[in-house]
Amino acid sequence: MRTRSESLAGWLFVAPVVLILGVFLLLPILMALWVSLTGWNGQGSPFRSGVPFVGADNYTSLFTEDGLPRQDFMTSIRNNVYYVLLVVPAQTALALGLALVVNQRMLKRKGFFRTAFYFPSVTSSVAISVVFLFVFANSGAVNALLGAVGIDGPVWFDDSRGLIHVLLGTVGVDNPPGALANHSVLGLTWWDWVSGPSVAMCAIIVLVVWTTSGTFMLMFLAALQAIPQQVEEASLIDGANRWQRLRFVTIPMIRPTMFLVLTLGLISTWQVFDQIYVMSQGNPAKTTLTPAFLSYRTAFKDFEYGRGAAISFVLFLIIVVMTLVQRWMLRERRS
Repeated sequence: MRTRSESLAGWLFVAPVVLILGVFLLLPILMALWVSLTGWNGQGSPFRSGVPFVGADNYTSLFTEDGLPRQDFMTSIRNNVYYVLLVVPAQTALALGLALVVNQRMLKRKGFFRTAFYFPSVTSSVAISVVFLFVFANSGAVNALLGAVGIDGPVWFDDSRGLIHVLLGTVGVDNPPGALANHSVLGLTWWDWVSGPSVAMCAIIVLVVWTTSGTFMLMFLAALQAIPQQVEEASLIDGANRWQRLRFVTIPMIRPTMFLVLTLGLISTWQVFDQIYVMSQGNPAKTTLTPAFLSYRTAFKDFEYGRGAAISFVLFLIIVVMTLVQRWMLRERRS
């Protein structure tokens, strides 16, 4: 039975960590929550008596009030939803595929391939973003290669149309149907909601998938190496082919790592900021605007710190809800 002195000793050992987390994590969160309930413009202290208290007005302006704040916020949500739907599956599949490749026993120079696949993940995201900005420029390497085979390359960071709109335009659908153009939801028409990611966002998606897959590859590789060899040998004896072993043996046994990779990918994609800041600043026509960048722009450029903090807390709730839904979907189901 634990004695009182042992409990006191335990609290003394954890007290420094609790103090540090409280001062540098919990306290700033509570301060930001207070700012989200005020009309603070960044001048002076947000806790002085002259700062107007607006309550939930900063939150309601994002969902219920017609105007530019709601339109920008919903545009950022739309852009980020397409970003998440494309990046998370792509980077997870690529990371698992790379891990399966470098985990093969017959593969020579494993160290070289593991380093090569992981190298983009340790390179500065700002530096890679600048390189990609030049690669996807109108006169960049990608358009030069497309022109060499007779294809006119797109104007990557100037075309504000969504990818779905671009594809519909190739079959002659340039104007939206009346049912989609005349009905709006949360400040955007249905035609805007189903626009798809812009060409510029697709370039950013390619960048992010390439730079993040290496880290998740290492996680999958550690999980694959933890699978007992006897399990794989038993599946071979039972006559399972490569696809059956992957589907019924490998993936079920790395389920915890799969959940970790999907969760980290989901969180990072909803928090995307540096690539947007360096490559597009939300342009063209706000088709690369994301909630994280919108929160920064609203607070530090428009000097509406209360609304900027409110956007960040809404983003936090979205991440929590999506993580819980993902955990429910990946739970182990008992037969």
